[in-house]
Amino acid sequence: MKKKVFVFFPDGVGLRNFAFTDFKSIGENMGFDITYWNNTIFSLKDNLGFNEVKIEDHSTHPLLPIYSRARKRAELNVSRDKFSDGVYPTYKFPFNYKGLKNSLKSIYTKCLIGLYSSEKGIIKLRQKINNLERSTSKYKYCKAQLETHKPDLVFCTTQRSTQSISALLAAQDLGIPTVAFVYSWDNVPKAMQVVETNYYFVWSDLMKEEVLKYYPFVKEEQVFVTGTPQFEPHYDASLKESRVDFFNTYNLDVNKKYICYSGDDETTSPLDQYYLEDLANVVRHLNNKGENLGIIYRKCPVDFTPRYNAVIEANKDIIEVLDPIWKQVGSQWNQVLPTPEDFKMLYNVCEHSEFVTNVCSSTVFDFVAHNKPCIYYNYEQPQLKKGIRDIGQNYKYVHFRSMPSKEAAVFCTDKKDLESLVKQILDGKLSNVEICEDWYQIVAGKEPTQASKNIWNTIDSLLK
Repeated sequence: MKKKVFVFFPDGVGLRNFAFTDFKSIGENMGFDITYWNNTIFSLKDNLGFNEVKIEDHSTHPLLPIYSRARKRAELNVSRDKFSDGVYPTYKFPFNYKGLKNSLKSIYTKCLIGLYSSEKGIIKLRQKINNLERSTSKYKYCKAQLETHKPDLVFCTTQRSTQSISALLAAQDLGIPTVAFVYSWDNVPKAMQVVETNYYFVWSDLMKEEVLKYYPFVKEEQVFVTGTPQFEPHYDASLKESRVDFFNTYNLDVNKKYICYSGDDETTSPLDQYYLEDLANVVRHLNNKGENLGIIYRKCPVDFTPRYNAVIEANKDIIEVLDPIWKQVGSQWNQVLPTPEDFKMLYNVCEHSEFVTNVCSSTVFDFVAHNKPCIYYNYEQPQLKKGIRDIGQNYKYVHFRSMPSKEAAVFCTDKKDLESLVKQILDGKLSNVEICEDWYQIVAGKEPTQASKNIWNTIDSLLK
């Protein structure tokens, strides 16, 4: 008899990995009965023809945002003290004191943080959150769905969504095994593990070490290294278009060499548009010296600010805008959802660009999968002033300590050096690819093409 697995989407971030890759077909070929347990407003049945059970009740306890924020800050405080490391407070967002309601919420949150900033306190805080979520209508609703459909296992596609807590508690209370996939390379040190499940699937040995380091209540036998489906499309040769076809599709000049500028969200890089401007100035200067270069600007899919517009308009002879093919289906950042077509676009942007430049993005790994270098900007802009976040903070984060050496990316630490670095890469005299391949393996695991299969094999072994 086929084992029934609920693939649970608490929000849209997992769609890219688990709906638009070959993840489903691989599981079905291995004999699994797969149903998507869908908490998003994106219909998998209507858009992809997948078997789904929709969660229509999205209620959470009114106190959940306060308790969840307190948990995160308490965990960061414990990490700061336990590891004597000042990086952890830099993951915190400031409190909001605008208006009486926000002020009261912030004061209450700070009281909770004061009470629970210890390893035992965090466990109590998590228990309190679970008790709050068990009291919601969504908990009862999800429990009824599970009793009707009787899955053998629930696979949650991200560990970071508060929308998943009540649903996973309902499964656990019915004795259904639960798995959480740790979604992103930087999530564990940032105290973004919202849920507690029976098992955790992670990208790499490094990520497994981190889960056990930061969450002492998790046992080693609960954590499995599977890899991530995130990079699998880069190894799918069927996505590749010829240079001529790709350039024709997007009205690019086949005689030009293009550098990809991969945009960042406003929180990570609030002055990102000025790095694009710096690159445009360098390209213009090199073109005046006889090069024939252009820039492909691919924005961060969840950035809807107009901050790049002036730079793009002033350099429209150099910059070609290739927006990610994502659809906005709601007002929240996690309701901007990828489409299968975007895999093909990203594959070919990587394949047909000379290299990528950005501020600390994981696109370094997308491009190294195509043997393409990456420049990381790491200098201050003159527009930096009090209240604007310095991008240099990003490179001090824990996940950047996974670099085997600083040569895993080409760091531009002074604007005056940018032209020389660009020229050296174009001339084949400078590359980070070889060392970055080591870094990619450290972060994403040793089998980037096998992640979906590894996940299903691990689920199979757990169910046996």
